[in-house]
Amino acid sequence: MTLRLENVTKKFGSFTAVDHLSIEIPEQQIFGFLGANGAGKTTTFRMILGLLDQTEGEISWNRGRIGYGESHLIGYLPEERGLYPKLKVKDQLVYLAKLRGMSKKDAVEEIDHWLERFKVPEYKQKKVEELSKGNQQKIQFISAVLHKPKLLILDEPFSGLDPINVEMLKEAVVELKEAGTSIVFSSHRMEHVEELCESLCILHHGSPVVHGRLKEIKRSFGKKNIRIHADFDTSYLQSFKGVTKYKPLAEGCELQITAEEAAAGIFESLHGRGFVRTFDLEEPTLNDIFIEKAGASYE
Repeated sequence: MTLRLENVTKKFGSFTAVDHLSIEIPEQQIFGFLGANGAGKTTTFRMILGLLDQTEGEISWNRGRIGYGESHLIGYLPEERGLYPKLKVKDQLVYLAKLRGMSKKDAVEEIDHWLERFKVPEYKQKKVEELSKGNQQKIQFISAVLHKPKLLILDEPFSGLDPINVEMLKEAVVELKEAGTSIVFSSHRMEHVEELCESLCILHHGSPVVHGRLKEIKRSFGKKNIRIHADFDTSYLQSFKGVTKYKPLAEGCELQITAEEAAAGIFESLHGRGFVRTFDLEEPTLNDIFIEKAGASYE
């Protein structure tokens, strides 16, 4: 059940929100959409789900369109939370599960499992408005997954969560993938995509500036990073051959180099200058790649 987008474009009047986006999202993978606010991530999700019609292009999943008949196979966690504040958690989740074709008995079993999984079983009879934003987010996540969807779309799933709850949700996402769910999620936090995704697309003003498998994206980027911890002044490396970026640290520096070969010369130059605690040659980060390809950094 591969999800395909071919030359998908969405215009709102004269504004182009998504511009000729072509991607293929393999089944049973976690695929990441990266981009700043306004990059076109949410608009793309709404077109995949049929909530918005694309202006041009084709979207297919399992060789057909996603419509109401496929709702029991799809899970969606929107960026804007959509829970009913006055309803109790259990009643709300049972209602949403029944809309996806589940029986009340099966829904209650899944609800109990997930509330235990997220360490909040005591919230079952509480109203949503009585929960913290982080715990509301957990309930929203449960509503998207309790019917065991084949395709799960998560729009900024980790926003507003503390680090402990982020880890809890990340573990759940990986488990769902391993159980056979295809997962697409958006984030403006590069480290989440880097940690979870095999393939990704970086959107910039609605256009894909990077797309492919994470390992191949990093390999093709060419540039590497070096982190040096040393007890002497390393500022001379700013003008060293092959160094494109220099960032001083409290003890040492971080460098970006044009190719791995430059590392040998840098390492040799450190000899005899003093004590070097660490010399680490690292892959480029997604942040490095985004800055290079899109010309901006963001948090």
